[in-house]
Amino acid sequence: MLENLFLLVFLALGGSAVAGSVKVVNQGNEALVERLGSYNKKLEPGLNFVVPFLDKVVYKETIREKVLDIPPQKCITRDNVGIEVDAVVYWRIVDMEKAWYKVEDLQSAMVNLVLTQIRSEMGQLELDKTFTARTQINEMLLHDLDIATDPWGVKVTRVELRDIIPSQTVRESMELQMSAERRRRAAILTSEGERESAVNSARGKAEAQILDAEARQKATILQAEAQQKTIVLQAQAEREQQVLKAQATSEALEIITKTLKSDPNAREALQFLLAQNYLEMGTKIGSSDSSKVMFMDPRTIPATLEGMRSIVSDANGSNSNPLFDKMPGK
Repeated sequence: MLENLFLLVFLALGGSAVAGSVKVVNQGNEALVERLGSYNKKLEPGLNFVVPFLDKVVYKETIREKVLDIPPQKCITRDNVGIEVDAVVYWRIVDMEKAWYKVEDLQSAMVNLVLTQIRSEMGQLELDKTFTARTQINEMLLHDLDIATDPWGVKVTRVELRDIIPSQTVRESMELQMSAERRRRAAILTSEGERESAVNSARGKAEAQILDAEARQKATILQAEAQQKTIVLQAQAEREQQVLKAQATSEALEIITKTLKSDPNAREALQFLLAQNYLEMGTKIGSSDSSKVMFMDPRTIPATLEGMRSIVSDANGSNSNPLFDKMPGK
C-alpha cells in the first residue's frame, strides 16, 4: 500500500517535471530563461525545453512593432508661449536581453524619455514654427529617441505629433492676427485687381488709338493713291483728248486746203465760218465762271473779218503763211 503511494507521488512529480520542461513560444514573441538566478538563454518561437526546477522563464514579450501613446503635456516655446503637445511613438524590441536587463520598466522609461525630448525640441522653436515645422520636429524626435533607446535594445521607427494646442489667450490673439492678415490680403488682392483693371483699360485704349491711327494712315495712303491714279487718268484723258483734237484739226485743215484748191468759191464759205467761230468764242468767254469784260468796237468787226479773209486769201495765193506750209500738195 505504501509502495503504491510512493509510486503515485513519483509519477506525479515526474509528470509535473516533464510538463514544466516543455515551453511553447508563439510566433512574434521571445522569452528569456534564467537558471538559478542568472541569465541562461533566449527561447525562440516554437517548441523549447528547459530543465525543471532549475530554469525559469523570467520575461516574455513580443518583438512586433507597438504603439506608445504619449499623454498631453505642457511645454514652453522659445518665445515663452505655453502650449500642450501630445504624440504617438511606434517602436519595437530588437534585443530582448537588453530590454529586460538594461532598464527596469521599459514602457515607463520610454514615456518619460519621449516627454523630455518633446519639451526640449519645443523649447528651441518659436510658436509659429511649431505649426509649420511639424515634419522637421518629428524627424528630430525620431533621431534623438532612436539614439537614446539603443542601449535598451529598442528601435524607434516613427514619431508623430498629434496636437499642438496653445492656451486660450494665445488662440484668441492668433485668431485676431489671422483675421487681420486675411483683411490685409483681401485689400492687397483688391488693389492688385484694380491695378490690373486700370492697366488693361489703359492698354486697351492705347491699342485702340494705335489701331485707329493705323487705319487713318492706311485710309490716307489709299486716298492719296486714288487721287494720284485719278490725276494720272485725267492727265492721260486730257492728253488723249488734245491728241484727238490736234488730229481732228489737222485733218480738218487738210480737207479745207483740198477744198480751196478744188473749188475757189469755197473761200467765202470759209470766211463766214471763221467769223462765226470768232463770235461764238466771245460768247463762251462772256458766259464762263471766270467771266471777263471784253470791249469790242462794232466798227472794228468789218476790219477783223476783212483781216481773216485776207489770211484765207494769202493762204490760197501764196506760201508765206506757215499754217499752210506743211499741208500736202504745197
